[in-house]
Order: sequence, then structure tokens, then C-alpha cells
Amino acid sequence: MTHKLTTEEMGRMSVEEFRASEKLPLTVVLDNVRSLNNIGSVFRTSDAFRVEHIALCGITATPPHREIHKTALGAEDSVAWSYHEDTAECVKGLKERGYKIYAVEQVDDSIKIGISNKELAIEGHPIAIVMGNEIEGVQESLLPLCDGSLEIPQYGTKHSLNVSCAAAIVIWEMFKKLRIDS
Repeated sequence: MTHKLTTEEMGRMSVEEFRASEKLPLTVVLDNVRSLNNIGSVFRTSDAFRVEHIALCGITATPPHREIHKTALGAEDSVAWSYHEDTAECVKGLKERGYKIYAVEQVDDSIKIGISNKELAIEGHPIAIVMGNEIEGVQESLLPLCDGSLEIPQYGTKHSLNVSCAAAIVIWEMFKKLRIDS
């Protein structure tokens, strides 16, 4: 008979084991994300796929915060993060360290994840994805600093997703491409 697995049966690692484990070579840059729940959700998804780092930029709030914790459920303690007042300076710093950087944004030459014929040039490089503000998206001034833009194909009447949902989709796609042994 099928039953739901307990935490013990799933073999979840401790925060200390997580910190010592191999990480996905992926940094998630949150560019002026307003919602504390969205920030917490990105932490939780990043924990699930062992993302290396989250860069919180501009008006994006930082832990510790009760509202972030409400959705992160402790992932803000396991996933490494840093705060940067200026998103452009953060992106430039990542670029200098050899990162391939992709904005998650709808632009005329975006790579549509899952269906595009364009290949991501990510082998051998750490990757950063820039997730934008809930209303304005990624700052247009950041686009020239990026190696390209990723777009999630959408087929309904709306042409945007919640930033935490979009981050989850793109993190999953990066995990499939960069997968580490679990």
C-alpha cells in the first residue's frame, strides 16, 4: 500500500550537511523583489535544488525576517546569500568572476526555455539568473550586462508569472542542465 513518506524516510540532510554538500553552480539574483513571501519562496526552491547562492539586491529584503521565514521555512539558514545595494554592481562582479549571466525576461532575442533551438552556453561556467521586480521585471539597464535572456513560454491570456513561480521553473531547468549527483 502507498503511504506518504516521513521526513526521516526521505533522508533529508541537516543545515550543516547542506552547507557542506556540493552545490549547483547557480546564483539567483533577485533584482528589487518587493514581496517577502516571494523572497522566502525563492530561498525554499533554492534549498530544494542546492543552489549555491542568492544575491538580494536593491529593495529586496534580507533575512532574518518573519515574513521571509514564513515561506522559506528555514531555507534562509541553509542557502548562502548576500546583499547588494546595486544590482548592476552585483552582476558586474559575477561577470568578473566568470559567471554566464541570464536575465529572465521577455525580450526580442530571448531563449525560450524548453522549446528554443538556441543553446545555452553554460558548460564549464557558473551561472547566474537575474529575476526581476514583480511589476517592472528586470531593469532594462541590466540587460546589456547579461549574456542573454531566458523566457518561459506562456500560452494563455497573461504574459507573466509570479516571480517565485518563474524562479522555480528556471531553477528546475538549470538543475536539469547542471545536475549534481545527489
